Amino acid sequence: MTGGFVEVADRVHVLTEPVLDVNVTLVVGDGAALVVDTLSTAAQAADLAAAIRSITGAPWTVVNTHHHFDHCFGNAVLAADPPRPVYAHERAAAALRDADRLRREAYAEVLAGWPELAPAVAGTALLAPTHPVGTEARLDIGGRRVLLRHPGPGHTGADLVVHVPDADVLVAGDLVEQSGPPAFEDAYPLRWPDALTDLLRLTTPATVVIPGHGTPVDVAFVREQQRQLAELAGRIRAGYRDGAPAERIAADAPFGPEAAIVAVRRGYAELGSATA
Repeated sequence: MTGGFVEVADRVHVLTEPVLDVNVTLVVGDGAALVVDTLSTAAQAADLAAAIRSITGAPWTVVNTHHHFDHCFGNAVLAADPPRPVYAHERAAAALRDADRLRREAYAEVLAGWPELAPAVAGTALLAPTHPVGTEARLDIGGRRVLLRHPGPGHTGADLVVHVPDADVLVAGDLVEQSGPPAFEDAYPLRWPDALTDLLRLTTPATVVIPGHGTPVDVAFVREQQRQLAELAGRIRAGYRDGAPAERIAADAPFGPEAAIVAVRRGYAELGSATA
């Protein structure tokens, strides 16, 4: 891991892991801290722990924004010894309890895209969250109020956002993407725009939004991504209604045809199951 944490707001720090451009957020309170996401492997997580210790010696609580490997496979290193609370949406917690399946899926994904990570991912011990969240949970992190909220299905069915109101920071996980297009493989493209609408209710014009991948963004960026997702959802509904091939709808859709074809196929499947 290269680089370290950068303070983006009052005692809110972001570290970006360079291989997958994944963000980890550290919120520091008085005698306590919050770590949002734990990276992909035990080695990455060990480096992350050292980086956290360079900022604070306080004990920390962990939050997983969702259950994809690059956001939670470091849980055991960050939270097993000594035991620390790990929060995640209840569906993400359930996914992490099925560790063998999740590891197999992650291994197949990294072998195709980032083969240098594959052996480490396959050998990583997983730790399931200890504190499942339904819609909301409120934490006190050393005197700082933090809200965990599930805004509805979007990037996955198990996304959590982390709101730090006293710093005007919102950690969005992969509901917002800066360094590439949104990833739709596990997504709910027809409902993702509504999740961002819910997320935006937590913002002000000055809010710093930390995406799952890439550099922090402003609210205007999120509104534009919400507009594009809404346009894509509208195209999917219209294409399904008209019986148009998914490839035709994806050809000139927002985010480009490669990402959009995955979204269109998932949207068509959802619409088909609703009318079956």
